[in-house]
Amino acid sequence: MLYRISDLSLPLDGTIEDLTNLAAKRLGVSPGEVHHLTLRKKSVDARKKDDVHFTYTVECVCNRARIRGDRKVAEAVPYHYTIPASRPLPIRPVVVGLGPAGLFAALLLAQAGQCPIVLERGQSVEKRSEAVERFWREGILDQQSNVQFGEGGAGTFSDGKLNTGTKDPRARKVLEELVQAGAPEEILYMAKPHVGTDRLPHTVKKIRETICALGGEVRFASTMDALVCKDGRIKGIRVHPAGGNSYILEASHVILAIGHSARDTFVMLEQHGIPMTPKPFSVGARIEHPQEVINRAQYGRFSQHPALGAADYKLAVHLPNGRGVYTFCMCPGGQVVAAASEEGRVVTNGMSNFARDGKNANAALLVGIGPEDFGSDSPLAGMVFQRELEEKAYRLGGGGYAAPVQRVEDFLKGRASKRLGDVQPTYRPGVTPCSIAECFPAELSDAMRQGIVQMERYLHGFSYPDALLTAVESRSSSPVRILRGESYESPAAAGLYPCGEGAGYAGGIISAAVDGIRCAEKVLEDSHKSY
Repeated sequence: MLYRISDLSLPLDGTIEDLTNLAAKRLGVSPGEVHHLTLRKKSVDARKKDDVHFTYTVECVCNRARIRGDRKVAEAVPYHYTIPASRPLPIRPVVVGLGPAGLFAALLLAQAGQCPIVLERGQSVEKRSEAVERFWREGILDQQSNVQFGEGGAGTFSDGKLNTGTKDPRARKVLEELVQAGAPEEILYMAKPHVGTDRLPHTVKKIRETICALGGEVRFASTMDALVCKDGRIKGIRVHPAGGNSYILEASHVILAIGHSARDTFVMLEQHGIPMTPKPFSVGARIEHPQEVINRAQYGRFSQHPALGAADYKLAVHLPNGRGVYTFCMCPGGQVVAAASEEGRVVTNGMSNFARDGKNANAALLVGIGPEDFGSDSPLAGMVFQRELEEKAYRLGGGGYAAPVQRVEDFLKGRASKRLGDVQPTYRPGVTPCSIAECFPAELSDAMRQGIVQMERYLHGFSYPDALLTAVESRSSSPVRILRGESYESPAAAGLYPCGEGAGYAGGIISAAVDGIRCAEKVLEDSHKSY
């Protein structure tokens, strides 16, 4: 019988043999009776700084367990995702966008034999990586293929964190497909899994190759710039290939996985009468600390232990005025990256390689905002708000996509930074010391200051004087929600499936991929109808 055992604690130097012995003790049998031990979850318990240890959940086979009412031991049910049955669609389904949502929607459609056509405005991950490196090195921006646009989506250049709050069992399929495509096997059990920016391109490419091997087709450098609808149903889309003439692609099922930065597409959809609403999101800056400061704060005397690696954190506070301030997309041992997708605007993000061995830690320090802050009732008011912040950051940086930066001590005291301290910025192509408060409305800058002070209470060193703030972080999530009904279709265009983070239904790689799978399932379900 297969059992799942949770809450097994081992010291940092513990071995698999030690873990087997613990599992046997919980099952009331000898270690020799425990077979096929498999890790299902591994996390660091650092609540007590004098007792930092690992906590595990495992599954194993045992034929005569004596559990005796242990609530943390249960019979396990192996996970298996079954491809939904479907009939061949009369017209090949189309997926717009090859980020996590589009990638996994297309993969499921291909696995079901539907031979999807995938459109991606950016380039393949190989060519895209070259364009991104050129931007970081020389400040030359490709507006169609960059950190936001291209195969793999924005997540490809943001550490590949796979943390998720979703309880949807489809998340397991996502992880298993990633591992099959070359991602580290540890993502199947680490409590805070990540692939690493250096490993994600290969993984994404392998999934794309699987889609194509199953009969799918990927058209890079191809932008959807119009819808073709009739009698309230999608009939096709207009595609504009880079350097070529536009053409109409006939389609009865279009999964719209456009990502949170496809601003021209948001405008086009509004012009076509596709219902959408402004959505709350968050803005702020990247905060960068010495990684050793974070390690000491989190792990105390264990901070140098080789089994631990670079420490992370996740902080959130609620201010008296109702604002929420929190950290997001924390990148241990990583770097702050230039993530603009439009000329004359500065955007920041964070990333880490798999080893997370850089000198600095960084995270987004964000303030929650909503439609009441946007100054307009337009569905696109949040997008306009984002652009205003990004334009101010560009001007403060002095052009050339240099980013405005400020020491935390100076920011807290309300004075411009004239120099940098012992935290050297990792942002390329360059930085300009100044007062980043000039990027934001005063209320948001004040909220960030209060947030830093309060977070220091929970993480000693968070207000480290020489820690560096790099502005602006404005693309934490989509500024709009493209409405859909129970069938996941737009109420204005049957057959159009708003999907993923760009449509406002996800918040990270895993949740976006899961939403892509859900939308693909709806298309497969619809295949049983007659057209």
